[in-house]
Amino acid sequence: MTPHALAQGLDAASVAVLPAPRIAFSEQEMALARAVVREPGLADFYGSNGLRPIFLGADGARRRAALIEALGQAPSHGLPPARYGQLDLQRIDDRLRSAAPEAAPETAPADIPARIADELQFGQAFARWTHDVSGGILDPRKVESGIKRVVNRPPTGEVMRDFAQSGDPAAVLARLPLQDARYESLRKALIRSSGLIAPQGVPKVPEGLWRPGVSDAAVATLRVRLASIGFAAVPSASPTTFDQPLADAVAGFQQAAGLPADGVAGPRTVARLNQGTSASADAILVALERMRWMAGHDLNARHVWVNLPEYNARIMENGREVFETRTVIGKANQEFETPEFTENMQFLVVNPRWNVPRSITVKEYLPRLQANRNAVGHLDVVDSAGRVIGRDRVDFRKYTAANFPYRMRQKPSDDNALGVVKFMFPNPWNIYLHDTPTKHLFNNETRAYSHGCIRIGRPIDLAHELLRPQLDDPEAVFAKALASGRETYLNLRPPVPVHLVYFTAFPDDEGRIHRYPDIYGRDALVRAALAKAGLQ
Repeated sequence: MTPHALAQGLDAASVAVLPAPRIAFSEQEMALARAVVREPGLADFYGSNGLRPIFLGADGARRRAALIEALGQAPSHGLPPARYGQLDLQRIDDRLRSAAPEAAPETAPADIPARIADELQFGQAFARWTHDVSGGILDPRKVESGIKRVVNRPPTGEVMRDFAQSGDPAAVLARLPLQDARYESLRKALIRSSGLIAPQGVPKVPEGLWRPGVSDAAVATLRVRLASIGFAAVPSASPTTFDQPLADAVAGFQQAAGLPADGVAGPRTVARLNQGTSASADAILVALERMRWMAGHDLNARHVWVNLPEYNARIMENGREVFETRTVIGKANQEFETPEFTENMQFLVVNPRWNVPRSITVKEYLPRLQANRNAVGHLDVVDSAGRVIGRDRVDFRKYTAANFPYRMRQKPSDDNALGVVKFMFPNPWNIYLHDTPTKHLFNNETRAYSHGCIRIGRPIDLAHELLRPQLDDPEAVFAKALASGRETYLNLRPPVPVHLVYFTAFPDDEGRIHRYPDIYGRDALVRAALAKAGLQ
């Protein structure tokens, strides 16, 4: 059996009882295999790497420095540094660089040698950081049922192999965050909104009197909290010692906070430094996490961007808006709320029929038909074969919502519920964009009225813009299809990604942050989940 198989396929108990003559692994290899066997990403990497450490020795020093430097940027990404154990990693790095005698951390299992405990701590921090910064802390589908988004992040094993083989490990880590101007605008806005307030998850400074010459673990915490709000001290060979560069950083913070700038972190300075986040910063923290969920998509490619709380849809191309329109979205009722997901728009339907969703048919129309068979006369009653059935042939009173055997459908017409065009990106939830005859709703400030699909304020203009890259005269082609009066399909070549997103704080092209109401209460749930993750 190979080290790769050992790391990937066995639990700790089975490793312990393997017959020694059949496996010639060193004690170090065995310890590392046991340590990573329950962590698939690390098991994949170390198995393929022959169970060799990558954070130890001369080459390991460069990799440790690159990871520690990347973790120092966690607050600007709205990620809690406490998740990654940056202070512990810095202490291990200091010890390894000073060639001090190795001692396993107090939290390390007794059967893991000190060297492997050091390697494991860096490996686990690497796995968690690369997971979070490349696709978010949370699994969005576990936060709320209306969030259907699937995150496409690079596998830990692949990223770690690239990192281990690269001559510039820092560059590998720098490529992981979403490369998007809107993400960068949110990062800058977080710094502005936070002001002198550290992000959620940054360790608080213990009460005390911290001044030059003092050596204490609390001093290292003071460094991290100051750095998280833009007052980083010059790196020290001994981060637990309060030196002059740290005193200068403290004085800079004190001056900005309106405190006496004496460079000493006393009770007033520590209390001010330990204040929590603001509501404005919280909204941006959530927006940054939501943007990380989009990291697997090419947001520079042409796409439709529908921000539900903004009641707005845009076509984006090369990072810039080329079309914009108002929308009406699902009611703020769990049954009708518009979900969040991404699919490809494949075609437009001009003069569409409206196939009434069964939920609407049996809940809203069947009771009216039972009272009056001629009710909702604009709709046809259709059997399973698609044939229109005369209403005088149906006794609606003998059916219930559970056994009603018919569908209802509306012909193309001026008052069709879908208007003159619908935009199809097939998905399991039967959500699409469409025109509507109820134009007056677009004048309202709050526009959550639909059963889940998205009504478009400028549907014909949207159709023209979607068809423009593939047609010399999209207006003429659309007009001909419309004039025919027949249901007509116009395929998009290539299909256009549609992102249904939910941002209550988001930048415009100039980087200005706009705020929108949390109409479905989803951001509150995301924020609570982020806070929980920051405490683990």
